[in-house]
Amino acid sequence: MARPHALVIPYPAQGHVIPILELAQCLVTKGVKVTFINTEVNHSLVTSNCLDKDGFGDLMQMVALPDGIESSEDRSDIRKLNLSMLQTMPRKLEELIEKINKEDSSKVSCVIADDSMAWAIQVAKKMGISSAAFWPASVATLASILSFQKLIDDGIINKKGETYIFCILEVSVLTNRSN
Repeated sequence: MARPHALVIPYPAQGHVIPILELAQCLVTKGVKVTFINTEVNHSLVTSNCLDKDGFGDLMQMVALPDGIESSEDRSDIRKLNLSMLQTMPRKLEELIEKINKEDSSKVSCVIADDSMAWAIQVAKKMGISSAAFWPASVATLASILSFQKLIDDGIINKKGETYIFCILEVSVLTNRSN
């Protein structure tokens, strides 16, 4: 039986790469083959700091995919980076999966992607591969984000994110000042 093979894809930003890389390393210690996919820009940073000295050998390989932004362009424009990745990387990921499945005895059995890279989950679903989203920040942050709409619907906060209690207190203070 072939060894499980996970593709692991971080969002290319501070605070996203290291937590999911640590997850990938844990998978390798359990015998899972991991292909860790970075953007070309982050690839050299990650590979220069971890792979050979960690002794993972053939079980972990690092792969770079283009994010669609030219090397001379500014990557600090997050909107531009996200749009470019969304337009470029899904097709490149599909091609990589097809290549791995053709050439490797361990076919891709799972895609684990940073929640900010939801397009990778869609690619996995399209190709009939199991997938999981990874959230690198705290659970409290995730719970808050997932609750925003309910808090608005329940009248706890308004669409600006202000609590109605704060708005009432502000009106009360302003009213008292004018008296």
